[in-house]
Amino acid sequence: MKLFNRLAASALVAGLAMAPAAASAQQFINVLTGGTSGVYYPLGVALAKVYGDKIEGVKTQVQSTKASVENINLIAQGRGEIAFALGDSVKAAAEGNADAGFQQPVEKLRAIAAIYPNYVQIVASKDSGITDLAGLKGKALSVGAPASGTELNARAIFSAAGMSYEDLGKTEYLPFAESVELIKNRQLDATLQSAGLGVASIRDLASSLPITVVAVPADIAEKLGAPFQAAEIPAGTYDGQTEAVPTLAITNILVTSSDVDEELVYQMTKQLIENLPELVAAHNAAKSIDPAKAAKNLPVALHPGAERYYKEAGLL
Repeated sequence: MKLFNRLAASALVAGLAMAPAAASAQQFINVLTGGTSGVYYPLGVALAKVYGDKIEGVKTQVQSTKASVENINLIAQGRGEIAFALGDSVKAAAEGNADAGFQQPVEKLRAIAAIYPNYVQIVASKDSGITDLAGLKGKALSVGAPASGTELNARAIFSAAGMSYEDLGKTEYLPFAESVELIKNRQLDATLQSAGLGVASIRDLASSLPITVVAVPADIAEKLGAPFQAAEIPAGTYDGQTEAVPTLAITNILVTSSDVDEELVYQMTKQLIENLPELVAAHNAAKSIDPAKAAKNLPVALHPGAERYYKEAGLL
């Protein structure tokens, strides 16, 4: 009996000694997204579910943020494993553009994939009388959360158009949903939102009152250059939008840190590319994700784990 007790005690001690190792083997993926009314968030939720279901031994979490700039800074601080960010914000981070919110280059920033394009969508209430960029002068416009990817897009567009926020009657720095609520309450004339087509907040606005989708001329894209490109918001994207509207597009990028484990990034890349239908089910913007382009034209280097997957899959 004494021998049995000693053996049992030894087994218990051994089990306790092994317990921390088993716990530490579990990996954590924090998915950094954006506001809950944008496109990043539902895609991030879908991505987290894919990772939780398909990658053994991981626990996932989805974090709503102010999007691109905050996401990149959180990645740099080691507070996220994967994040959504606009291509121009990623470029600014790599260069250490202080005006964009990066006091020094984010040297450990790495790419996982180029995903779908963001479309700059400037939407005004029809009552405001705004029909073009010049019509924004003297009006009240929300340009997105301060120093967000959307707000950086707004600054760039205004600069290329020979305008500034000083030309506006009022400038608000609000997330998408809050901007829309102020337009509904006639406290704001227009909102600039950089997101995938069919963004929930604009659909909500268009179903509540008549809107005008304001054109951004192709020459603005030419002045700004890469990663901006001329694009079009197709007719019927929103209620009452009967014609296609020219605008700008900027590729979104999933980013990570060079500190994140190579095998984990390999799996995150693999499960992203091989489970795109789950992302499309979460938001139509994911239909634009093209595996053949995912590893190309990136403003920062691919993470080695992502590069390994693309080479194995014949995509690089």
